[in-house]
Amino acid sequence: MKCFFIIALLIGLTVGGCTDTQNRTTGVYILLDTSGTYALELKKAQSIVNYLLGTLQPKDTLAVACIDTGSFSEKDIVAKMTFDQRPSVANNQKRAFQKTVVDFVAKVKSSSYTDISGGILQAIEYLNEASAGQKYILIFSDLKEELAKGHVRDVPFQLSDFNVIALNVTKLRQDIRDPENYLDRVEQWRSKVESGKGKWQIVNDLERIDTIFDR
Repeated sequence: MKCFFIIALLIGLTVGGCTDTQNRTTGVYILLDTSGTYALELKKAQSIVNYLLGTLQPKDTLAVACIDTGSFSEKDIVAKMTFDQRPSVANNQKRAFQKTVVDFVAKVKSSSYTDISGGILQAIEYLNEASAGQKYILIFSDLKEELAKGHVRDVPFQLSDFNVIALNVTKLRQDIRDPENYLDRVEQWRSKVESGKGKWQIVNDLERIDTIFDR
């Protein structure tokens, strides 16, 4: 009986001593399309940034970058931050982040090209380095990729554990004439993401932004 009691006590101590080692941090990388007339849509993106600044927690990571001629580059990151554990410090970080994005949107110049693939590759690299537990890439674009001469983007995406969400995918003039153009464009990106083991979603109703994050 005494032996049974000791074994039970040891089991209880072992179970009680286990800690939750799961990484529950969230990393979000937002890609903003600055090409053509889509640059006019960017004020809508500010509401997405504001929502995230209000919901992301200490140790979570947020970055905003623009999609332009060559987006596989640190120089295209507009703002980036991993939020401090101290609430007062985190609040100051968020206010500064918000101001940087507002200033960028107010002064942004339209780009002639749209390197979405390069932006996704940069997002993958950044969020992997940030060691986020849950990784989200938000693409605020019409999903029409136009690469400058000499830019090659045949590298397959490595998106295991990534959630890729296209937001506010506006319809182009040719899409209105032939909806198959729009459907084909969305399908091509879905296929590229899922072939890289990522999860794909498209959300055009920005009022539903709060439904796409699993906490």
